[in-house]
Amino acid sequence: MSSVVVIGGTSGIGREFARHRAESGDEVVLTGRDAGRAATVAKETGAARGLALDLSRPHEIAGALSDVGWVDHLVLVGISRDHNSVTEYDIDAATRLVTLKLVGYTEVVHTLRPRLHDDSAIVLFGGQAKERPYPGATTVATVNAGVTGLVRTLATELAPIRVNAVHPGVVGDSPFWSGKQLDALVERTPTGRLATMGDVVDAVDFLLRNRSVNGVDLSVDGGWLLR
Repeated sequence: MSSVVVIGGTSGIGREFARHRAESGDEVVLTGRDAGRAATVAKETGAARGLALDLSRPHEIAGALSDVGWVDHLVLVGISRDHNSVTEYDIDAATRLVTLKLVGYTEVVHTLRPRLHDDSAIVLFGGQAKERPYPGATTVATVNAGVTGLVRTLATELAPIRVNAVHPGVVGDSPFWSGKQLDALVERTPTGRLATMGDVVDAVDFLLRNRSVNGVDLSVDGGWLLR
């Protein structure tokens, strides 16, 4: 049995990963911005506990994680659906997303560092906007590219603890994309299918499990970037 912490585990892929690991017999702690929702989702997924934590408020992270014990696997899934352009630039929205992913992710690792051990593994979530930006992705693309740099510095500084990132493409059955018209995206994907939440969960498990994979940015998009 492993001890697993999922930061951003109350919805979408984070929730699916927490459920998967809890059903596998692991002790899972998940977090979300709202304490009540985190507790409810923990009960629904079989996680041991649900804690309130807001990555965009990094000064509060240490207190939120104060009673978390030994950590084998740490997964940082928390994201924000930011739509921001240079022409109509929202400074507050941009600052929140940069803080959430780059400062918040790092502060979680800083806080839990004493509770990690040599065989621990960490997975950060980025995204393919860093490779194929779209109108409104100014901050998203920049921050997801920053995740690559964060992975490299963490893997170097925390060695022998392994640190990797997963960069999903469009995840067709996720709550955000489900029900949307995605035929054009499917046509541009060599596999003829979009990534699923199950695909991403499996990729995260691989990155956590394989002891020779370190400092890697793993794309999970069916080869979408090839076209």
